[in-house]
Amino acid sequence: MASFAKIGLNNKVIEVQSVVNEVLHDSNGIEQEVNGIDFLTKLTGWAIWKQTSYNTVGGVHNNNGTPFRKNHAGIGYTYDEDRDAFIPPKPFNSWVLNEQTCLWEAPVAKPTTKLEINEYYSWNESIINWEVKIKE
Repeated sequence: MASFAKIGLNNKVIEVQSVVNEVLHDSNGIEQEVNGIDFLTKLTGWAIWKQTSYNTVGGVHNNNGTPFRKNHAGIGYTYDEDRDAFIPPKPFNSWVLNEQTCLWEAPVAKPTTKLEINEYYSWNESIINWEVKIKE
């Protein structure tokens, strides 16, 4: 299955649709993104679609394939035309975009200290740092 992101205002992803791979094949049996876009445009009446890959996160393909548009698109993500990448929503105001992965990163590295089994690290935006929380 191939996945396509429906792009709305301000390049926001408003939907993700799956299409069988055969729809993408050209007369030589090679997958072409434009065939999927044409199919979805005829089906939905919406013309702005970009192909995305479930196997790509942070610019890495998790099956050792070729990464595609940095990250798999999700609703609320932004398609950045200049980077040809899907960027998730910014989780906190202080976080910065990693230009290589197109993922947001905390301005302070997450601690690597081992915690108790019932504890975890959580970002606290009011102190711009990680804090230990207790699992309930």
